[in-house]
Amino acid sequence: MSSGDPKRTGRAKGYLQAFLFLLPGLILILLFFLAPVIITAVMGFTNMDYRFQWNFIGLGNFFRMADDFLIPKILINTLVYTFGTLAIFNVTFGLILALLTTSISERVGLFFRALWLLPRFTPPVVYAAIWLWILSPTRNGLLNGLRVAMGLRPIAWISQFPWGVIIITNGIIGASMGMLIFTSAIKAIPRDYLWAARVDGASWFQEVRHIVLPLIRWPLMFITAYQTLSLLTSYEYILLITQGGPFHASEVWSLYAYNKAFSAYAGTYEFGYAAALATVLVLIGTVASIAYWKIFRFREMMAQPRIEVS
Repeated sequence: MSSGDPKRTGRAKGYLQAFLFLLPGLILILLFFLAPVIITAVMGFTNMDYRFQWNFIGLGNFFRMADDFLIPKILINTLVYTFGTLAIFNVTFGLILALLTTSISERVGLFFRALWLLPRFTPPVVYAAIWLWILSPTRNGLLNGLRVAMGLRPIAWISQFPWGVIIITNGIIGASMGMLIFTSAIKAIPRDYLWAARVDGASWFQEVRHIVLPLIRWPLMFITAYQTLSLLTSYEYILLITQGGPFHASEVWSLYAYNKAFSAYAGTYEFGYAAALATVLVLIGTVASIAYWKIFRFREMMAQPRIEVS
């Protein structure tokens, strides 16, 4: 009797072993990612409040969004916060930090990068407390203390410049990730390219423009896509520093959903409406992911190399 195709049997065993290795991770993804997503989506079709009753109302919450006078403002705030922070800090300033710290002594560059990473390792509450002291509207704040010393009046920084505050406070932390990724990409560039450019008389700016930037385009695209999705869902520093104010001026979509779910607006906790808001945010993130996938052609980055090595 034939025992079957040995190649097919070996392939089946390989698939089984791979599945068993992946099984613990798959279980964790199912329990802590996929299941919460499904529950949240289903909850968006209910009017669940503090009583935790699953009263299904169909598309009622989504029709309510169309009538919510704050939604246009919240959406604009979210876009300004996401792309403002992304363009100024998370990509641009992160790239500048990487270029500068790789153009100086390795020890000095490493020290500076480690110093810039400190805010990321700081607990969010401590980081927010430091900024609240810096931006305090009284003369005891750092910035207003300097203004008073120069004979100027204190300024209520948070209420007068909420967008500047949230973009700077979030961007300083966000730039550190781009700095690390771009630094690794720049260091991976073969030195021969740079040496050849210097022999030909290229300046530092010409090296950056014609050699460095083209060779790190994939990390640039990855950081742009990843940080866009990250900023769409982040709100903790806005909550701690501006609380979305004044009068919803700095409130973004994710913070609005959080406030609806866990802040007692009108004495109730609107879990159903907040879940619908979160579901819409997931859909926005999905559309953004597909757009980035198409625009940046990430499939090419993940494709098999065309040169075959035997």
